[in-house]
Formats: sequence, structure tokens, C-alpha cells
Amino acid sequence: IIFPAGVLVDASYSSRFIVVLLSLVVFFISKKNFVYPTIFSAICMAILNNYIWLDWFIKWGKIKFRMQKITGIDIQEHDQSNRIVKISLENDIIDKLIFPFNKFDLTALELKPFTRFTLAKSLDDLTNNKLSELMNSIIRDRSTGCFIIGPKNITAKINDTFLVKLSTAIAHLIGVPNHDAMAGKYYARFHVKHEDTSDSYLRKAYRNMDLHTDGTYVKDITDWLIMTKIDEQNVEGGETAMLHLDDWEHCEDLFNDPVGKQNFVWGSPKSKNIDYKVEHPVFSADNEGRPTISYIDQFPEPQNMEQGNFLQRLSDGLEESKNKIITKLPVGYSVIANNYFWLHGRKPFKENKELSRELLRIRGSFFVN
Repeated sequence: IIFPAGVLVDASYSSRFIVVLLSLVVFFISKKNFVYPTIFSAICMAILNNYIWLDWFIKWGKIKFRMQKITGIDIQEHDQSNRIVKISLENDIIDKLIFPFNKFDLTALELKPFTRFTLAKSLDDLTNNKLSELMNSIIRDRSTGCFIIGPKNITAKINDTFLVKLSTAIAHLIGVPNHDAMAGKYYARFHVKHEDTSDSYLRKAYRNMDLHTDGTYVKDITDWLIMTKIDEQNVEGGETAMLHLDDWEHCEDLFNDPVGKQNFVWGSPKSKNIDYKVEHPVFSADNEGRPTISYIDQFPEPQNMEQGNFLQRLSDGLEESKNKIITKLPVGYSVIANNYFWLHGRKPFKENKELSRELLRIRGSFFVN
């Protein structure tokens, strides 16, 4: 019991201690009979053994499923975080997408929503539906919740239109996109350049875009988001910053602060084309009581000193985190993240008058089974 062998080596010392104590109790109750406590301890350790094996099997099964071989796709852990999976589409997959993708132009995709699902099916069929299973298993799992995906090699066949269609297909294997009021369609494309006169940090190249989630100021459910890097020229800096709630040093402290559960008022600047305000707390809990967050630094409208000071603590705690992941997303790749427990942002660019980056954004809700 104290020094078990095999898989029981992983049993915690507290578990072993409890079994020993209970066995001693049985020993004295049975008038120092060795048979009963021996049988009792064997049963207890067998139960413990089953739990250990079950936990190990579940973890192993998830890893094996995610890292399984899918023809035409390279699946790896991200080099900076084991919470992020990198999915690269081989040339063969890209080549086979050209014909079905050419069936619809962007206008058709924007005006006829069912065509978007046709693109999604074309992509998933090439993997015998394994890609959609893989992506959904990652994005819905609290331990991961994020993946990047894109062409392994950028060729002449891959242009901005192809990347819009690829992002559309990926989105529609996960769920249903929301209407993006800023762009007036299911996706938004925007540029970050040297000069900017807009009313939000989104296009301001030389400012830090603090960690945030999407959809804080709209009524739509925003379960996930996709950000695709369509193109960039003369760029230095501007790395993607990401933080998983479970890795954030100050999460427990701020999640347990009652102010974070109060309703905050959330507005938005004119460029967002939203003519209403919403109310919701910064922190909520999922079905298992784990923290979820809905927050962006620009749009809350604190109604008192208590809320204002809480937001300052929250902002400072996020930006000072030593567990942020700073990574450079390759051109042509998309980052897809669960919007409840992943925050994202952007580091400032190095000043360059010729700087240009084009991004695509899609956000939406999971399919309801």
C-alpha cells in the first residue's frame, strides 16, 4: 500500500495514507485480525487502480485521437504551448479544394448561406469527416480549446479569395457564424497600416492591443472566433498574444471577487455599427463551475468606483501575466479559439510607413446537437 508497484506508483500519498488509516481501523475493529484489513486494503487499492487507469486512458485517448494520422494533414503540438494544436494542410488537400472552391464566388457565399456549408463539406469529405471531428474535439475541450490551421506551403494557387473560402469552410465545420455588423456580412476583412484614424485599437498598428475576448458588446452568442492572416508586407512585430484562463496567475483572485459577477454596461464605437448597449458580468462559470470570461478593455462603461477599480485590476493582471503565449501566425494560417477561456491580443508593430497586414475575422456559435 505504501510503496505500490506498476500503475499504482502514480497514486497520491494522500490516497495511500487514507487506505492505511482505514485498514488500521478495520484491523482493530476486527480484533487484530489480519485477513479483513488485507482484503479491505486490496479492494480500496483496486478501486484506486481503476480510477488511475481510467484517468490515464482518457488522457491517452484524447492525445491519440488528436495526433492520429489523417491523410493529407500534418497534426502537431504548437511549439510554444501544448494547449494549442497546429494543423497543416498538405499540397494534395489544397489541390483537391481548388475545383469545389471555384464553384462559388464571394458574392454567392455572402448572399446564399447554404453555399458556405457546401464548401465545408468539400473540405471535410477529403478527410472522411475526420477533420471536423478533430477540430471540434480541440475547440470544445477546456484543456486545449485552440488550434491554428492553414496550408503547409503557400503556392500561387493560394490567394486572398482562396483563404476567405478556406476560413469559411473551417468555420462551418464548427458552427454558425454571426452577422458581423462592422462589415455587414458573416465575415470582416480589415487592414492594419502605418496611418489610421479609426475609433478603436483594431487598426492602430503601434499600440498594444490588450488581451480580450470577442463579442462583448453584442447580443449574439460568441462561442468561438477565427482570425486569418491573409497577407502582410513590411512587417516587424505585431505578434499574436494569447492567454488561457487556467494558466493566468490572477484568475482565482479576480474570479472570486463579487464585483466581477456584477452586470457591467458594454457599448461600442460608431465603426462597429451597433446601436445598442448590453449588460453582462465579466466572469461567469461553466457547467462544472470553472471560470469563463467576457471582457475587452475599450468597451465597458463602469457605473461606480467599485467597477472602475475592478476593471483596472483586471487589466493590470492580464497584461502583467508571465504566462502569455507570444507567437507569430504565418501568412495563410488561421487561429481558432474558444471564446470563453482564451483571451487574445496583439503586440505593437515596429514603425514602418509601408507596413500592411490584412486580416479576416469570423465569430459564431457552436452547432446545437
